[in-house]
Amino acid sequence: MNAPRDIAAPVAGAAGRFFSGVGLLLRGLGLYVRSPGLMLLGVVPALISGAVFVTAFATLVWFVDDLAALVTPFADDWSATPRSLVRVIAGLAFLGLGGLLSVVSFTAVTLVIGDPFYEKISERVEERLGGTPGAVEVPFWASLRRSVVDSLRLVGLSVLFGVPLFAAGFIPVVGQTVVPVIGAAVGGWLLAVELAGAPFSRRGLRLPDRRSVLKADRATTLGFGVAVFLCFLIPLGAVLVMPAAVAGAALLTRRSLGQSTEER
Repeated sequence: MNAPRDIAAPVAGAAGRFFSGVGLLLRGLGLYVRSPGLMLLGVVPALISGAVFVTAFATLVWFVDDLAALVTPFADDWSATPRSLVRVIAGLAFLGLGGLLSVVSFTAVTLVIGDPFYEKISERVEERLGGTPGAVEVPFWASLRRSVVDSLRLVGLSVLFGVPLFAAGFIPVVGQTVVPVIGAAVGGWLLAVELAGAPFSRRGLRLPDRRSVLKADRATTLGFGVAVFLCFLIPLGAVLVMPAAVAGAALLTRRSLGQSTEER
């Protein structure tokens, strides 16, 4: 099934559409909190993977000074001030790369662990909005396989983008200002594409269709994805926001496909 064309024609300036994407996450949160049973189910998978990734990132923070010294041996003979400066920059680059990979990998792993729960949240949101047009039956194992493959692809892409961003993080000033913004945009795009997997799959649309559709309104997709990315950087934010992000992704899918996002 091919993705429809011109289904997300711009209706406002790029900035307005970006913030409307942010609003989709907030609406997803509102829809989600009105289902207490789903709230509990949605948090459990995020708690499991969250504990793993918080521990991993805390380990990175603990050893970041050693890692910074390891990749800057040329500074060993420098005077204290420039040596400390270059190693602070290296440490920030490590933390930036670790943050990007942690957020994206957390999302990938959590979606696999909680596939049945998040599928139910996504379906429930769409039922409130009038159902899923053109829905196809997706067997559990097929859905799980799709989730695993998409998640592996997502992690691979995050590494592909993350390594150059890590290298750019060593550039003074640019590495601490421009690079984090680019990292948030890259991470946000990857998260939006991954989170929208279930609602697109229910319509028989595959990953190339998903990318094509979401790219048609890139600003809205980035607004949603960047908002999710930034929330996931907050301690416990990923655990609490993950189910709402799944609900918001259902709204993003419907909007991108020109379908109603108003409750019936």
